[in-house]
Amino acid sequence: MTTMTAQRPSGPFREGDRVQLTGPKGRLHTVTLRADGELHTHHGVLRHRDLVGLPDGSVVANSSGHEYLALRPLLRDFAMSMPRGAAIVYPKDAAQIVMQADIFPGAVVVEAGVGSGALSLSLLRAIGPAGRLMSFERREEFADVARSNVATFFGAAPSTWEVVVGDLAEALPEQCPAGSVDRVVLDMLAPWECMDAVAEALTPGGVVLCYVATATQLSRVAEYIRGTGLFTEPEASETMVRGWHVEGLAVRPDHRMVAHTGFLLTARRLAPGTIAPSVKRRASKSSYGDDDVEQWTPGAVGDRQITDKNLRKRAREAAKAADGARLAASSRESDAATE
Repeated sequence: MTTMTAQRPSGPFREGDRVQLTGPKGRLHTVTLRADGELHTHHGVLRHRDLVGLPDGSVVANSSGHEYLALRPLLRDFAMSMPRGAAIVYPKDAAQIVMQADIFPGAVVVEAGVGSGALSLSLLRAIGPAGRLMSFERREEFADVARSNVATFFGAAPSTWEVVVGDLAEALPEQCPAGSVDRVVLDMLAPWECMDAVAEALTPGGVVLCYVATATQLSRVAEYIRGTGLFTEPEASETMVRGWHVEGLAVRPDHRMVAHTGFLLTARRLAPGTIAPSVKRRASKSSYGDDDVEQWTPGAVGDRQITDKNLRKRAREAAKAADGARLAASSRESDAATE
């Protein structure tokens, strides 16, 4: 494993680096540089070796004279283009999660599930070299994709990160003593199923944040958190991002926007034995019978399944990218040793 600071994304392009190429019509291509690699498009062929040694932000021409702008991908670019085993947390939500959950340098953070590792990247950056992130995932295949994606971005698996394959409700008490976790981020179908274990692991004042896709999930997890009596009043929100076209005096909102992707719900752990002041609200049904529970099956809430064949393909892509990143990291360390 490596430290977080060893992988500063700067300096000349090296073999194994991921590079984002912007073509003549604004189309993006993300490649991992190889000695014999080539980018083939209907505009011509761009050889990877023409990029090696150039500084970030350079322009290079392909065999037909078409120019491409070469930049290392930002975290948001990498997250959107990396191989996926499971759906990712989009950058707009990852940014809100880091802020609303108050992920700070040195924090002990629990994440479940890890999915394809997109949120893990943001959390690892936020906790810094002194923090600790434990990511729980039920499926080994998804965990493998996440490990490869994180290793690709950082150049190796960070020493501050641990992936645990298993059910959070069962594994969390074994991995984390009571009151030892600062923040918990839950990106799962039924977060209420592990809320008791989360409450036990959180330190007083610690934050739990649930990322859920539907209003029915949001309602149920909010009512469950209220029912435990162990947390402050939960707060819910969603984030929508609208871009703007700005060219001279032609300033207008874009015709398309990134609207609903998920809801964020946060609450804070009360001190043991504390009873929070009651909150006045209109009476509502907060109990659920068998008929209601039937509506929480994976298919009913829109959980999409990836085929085993497609998942194996994504895992191979992620592992290949991670190998390239490790090669680039080794090259940087070798260059630093000779300077």
